[in-house]
Amino acid sequence: MNKNKYFLEVFKKAEKKYGGSKYRLAADGWRADWQTLIATIMSAQSRDETTIPIAENLFKRYKSLEQLSKAKYPEVLNIFRSLNYNKTKAKNVIAAAQILVEKYRSIVPDTIEELIVIPGVGRKTANLIITECHAKHGICVDTHVHRLSNVLGFVKTKNPHQTELELMKVAPKKYWARINRILVLWGKEVSGRDKLKILNKLKE
Repeated sequence: MNKNKYFLEVFKKAEKKYGGSKYRLAADGWRADWQTLIATIMSAQSRDETTIPIAENLFKRYKSLEQLSKAKYPEVLNIFRSLNYNKTKAKNVIAAAQILVEKYRSIVPDTIEELIVIPGVGRKTANLIITECHAKHGICVDTHVHRLSNVLGFVKTKNPHQTELELMKVAPKKYWARINRILVLWGKEVSGRDKLKILNKLKE
């Protein structure tokens, strides 16, 4: 099987179905790059529908990165009270803001290497930031992307980092930044590992 050809065949069908969706993911629609980064840190292991209104409340209270960097932990924790892993995320968000202000003069870095040392930022978030905020090539791999890529046979991998690297070999570079949104929207509608059931969703 030619995996490159197979990927394009499936992905184009998925993009036709989900490309026009207005569904808002946690990283979508923020006015500033730092807000995109903070909202993405908050979204780990949490639903987008839960994360977005909490992030909106955070940004109403702290209107600039400088204000957020000086936030008190109990105040941020109170805003995060209904967010999964709220204690860790409250600490990470404040620490991330402090690093951005002190080390990067309030500018969100544009390399994976710089981003992954920020508290709460792994490769998934780093790739999302370089693609969404800096228009660079990268593949953001979350649980949906990892699962679907393996079930559909794009890759055969054991973890998201391996999936990221293997997808780079399968998918043309111009598609990289779009993979996450399309497969996340698709993955939200299809659970499990039934390949036929997952593919049939594209026909509905």
